[in-house]
Amino acid sequence: MSNKEEGGAVPAAAKSSWGPFLKSIASFSGDLASLTAPPFILSQTSLTEYSGYWAEHPELFVAPAKEKDPQKRSLAVLKWFLSTLKQQYSSRNDKLGSEKKPLNPFLGELFLGSWKDPSGEIGETQLISEQVSHHPPVTAYAIINEKNGVKLEGYNGQKASFSRGTINVKQVGHAKYYLKEFDETYLIQLPSLHIEGIVYGSPYVELNKTTTIVSSTGYVSKIDYSGKGWISGKKNSFTATMSKEGSKDVLYTVDGQWTDSFTLKEGAKSKKELETYNAKTTKITPLYIAPIEEQDPLESRRAWQKVQESIMSGNLDVTSTEKSKIENEQRELRKKEKEENREWERRYFTRVAEDPIFTKLAEKQGIVAEADKTDGIWVFDEEKYRKASTKE
Repeated sequence: MSNKEEGGAVPAAAKSSWGPFLKSIASFSGDLASLTAPPFILSQTSLTEYSGYWAEHPELFVAPAKEKDPQKRSLAVLKWFLSTLKQQYSSRNDKLGSEKKPLNPFLGELFLGSWKDPSGEIGETQLISEQVSHHPPVTAYAIINEKNGVKLEGYNGQKASFSRGTINVKQVGHAKYYLKEFDETYLIQLPSLHIEGIVYGSPYVELNKTTTIVSSTGYVSKIDYSGKGWISGKKNSFTATMSKEGSKDVLYTVDGQWTDSFTLKEGAKSKKELETYNAKTTKITPLYIAPIEEQDPLESRRAWQKVQESIMSGNLDVTSTEKSKIENEQRELRKKEKEENREWERRYFTRVAEDPIFTKLAEKQGIVAEADKTDGIWVFDEEKYRKASTKE
């Protein structure tokens, strides 16, 4: 049987669970985290770790801070964002052979790390990721490079539905990229996606629809994800344009494949190429994570250690037992909090009724927060961060 036949990529030992799984998702609608998947497509990685994909190229993450011209700065932000897509939506497929269902983080789960810079030119880049809500599942994150005055913060959750052999995922939430020297903010929409290849047992992610990056300096980038591409026939294709708010003139165009290479060009139809970025050959910088014995009990890899080890060894009984232990502990904590009429205290983030910076940038583009789907609007709390850093 080929991989193109139903269940063709499903391991023989997992065939019995595949049919019931397909039936269960045929009418599925809701949080992806609540979907019970067969063990062979379970990942040993928690969803809180996905925040790290934003900055695996620290040199591109800080590049806009070094650009004095606001127009070129906005282009540098667009290039950095596009460079993150392969890591965010394809790296697991490259590494594991197919997309895997991540571990569903518990409320308060943390994933902390940093990208070191031996050269001293970029400086250290810090990652703070925290699960701020469990129902619905929402992960908030902040990535900070103090040397260059760059900060990314955001939060996201997902709403999923199944249609014609594909899981459709709408990401809710947003990211904000901030440059201290210029007091400049970029609001970044998160792309919608669909997970294809489900019926073959070899899931992979494809992005769809359009997203916007809007700058406080008035530059707007639109990215159109065309999947396999109407013209090229290549998957993961996209076209992006950048213009000034209120103007129809296209300043820059970027097109190609976010998993392969893309080219930055001047203007709309100009053949003047500025540069080509190759996502396949550009090396990532590894994220440094403290040894497990030095981690906080709430940090992902320490909390999930036994689950991760059992997934790796293929011991499904232990996986189920250890997952249940964590889930039961969490249920007891929520029960106790309810009895004491209190809420879990988030370590690094705070829920707010409104984020003025988001509102100002979003309203011109018709972007809405959808706070009801993410248990509120979440912002990085500098005071909490300082206090937590002092304790550490």
